[in-house]
Amino acid sequence: MLQITFLGTVSGIPTKDRNHSAIVFEYYTDKKETFLFDCGEGTQKQLMMSDVSFMDIDNIFITHWHADHFAGLIPLIQTMSMEKRKKELTIFGPEAERFVEDIIDLGYFGLRFPVNAVNVPFEGSEITKIFEGEESEILSIPTLHTVPSVAYCFKEKDRWGIDLDRLKSLGLKRGSWLNKVKKHGEGGYKGQKVKIEDIADKKEGLKAIYTGDTKPCDNVVKLSQDADLLIHDGTFLELDESGGKYHADVVEAAKSAKKANVKQLILTHISRRYQKDDIKEMESRAKKVFPNTSIAHDFMKIQVRK
Repeated sequence: MLQITFLGTVSGIPTKDRNHSAIVFEYYTDKKETFLFDCGEGTQKQLMMSDVSFMDIDNIFITHWHADHFAGLIPLIQTMSMEKRKKELTIFGPEAERFVEDIIDLGYFGLRFPVNAVNVPFEGSEITKIFEGEESEILSIPTLHTVPSVAYCFKEKDRWGIDLDRLKSLGLKRGSWLNKVKKHGEGGYKGQKVKIEDIADKKEGLKAIYTGDTKPCDNVVKLSQDADLLIHDGTFLELDESGGKYHADVVEAAKSAKKANVKQLILTHISRRYQKDDIKEMESRAKKVFPNTSIAHDFMKIQVRK
């Protein structure tokens, strides 16, 4: 199960009700993994108010280096250090090495733990695997913004369920040899070669996308194909003549969700110009294109399951 908490949902300048961009993914299996996507100003306070422990976060994924998406890293890292953190923190992002080094060197404070920076490709149209855990992986693809930017995909690894009837019909018995077949896709049983698809059914893993700031683009549709959830930039009710400064309006984001055949769309990064009635209008317009759409708000929690 994947639980997602929206810590900040505003574009550019914060309001009394909306904080700068930050989203937490908590993935539950035998153990819990906590991933932070973007880290705008005030994120550590939002984490405290949401009952998510910032000390559980080992990996942070920055979509791009505009301050409303990364300025919260500075106080968050310092607080982790003052709380005597020892384990490594890894920060991913386009040109991450450059910016993380500057953040670490900023001000008079020493770190008690290592901070690792991983550069994420921000040009072209290739999907890149940038992180792999035991049960999940994070993929990225370049997006279309005013600075180097990427979208991220949380992908639960596919699982295979052994069909005992098929196993029996092939004259095979359960045993530790099945672990090798599950891990490598094939294995041997008493000299007989066995492929995983011959004895098991595949269960596709969860897939959730976060675009960061972007105009609608083919790369987002490519990364989001058949996803369980797409979290898309929905900054504007409608784009102005300048093109919205390389953001999306809610209708264009809904069209991307439809093209990608996703199951659910959540719009975030909402411009501060919009009030309560405007938000209702934004959601209404998006739903006309893609019915399963909602607008995110701070501290909104959702669960994604298969």
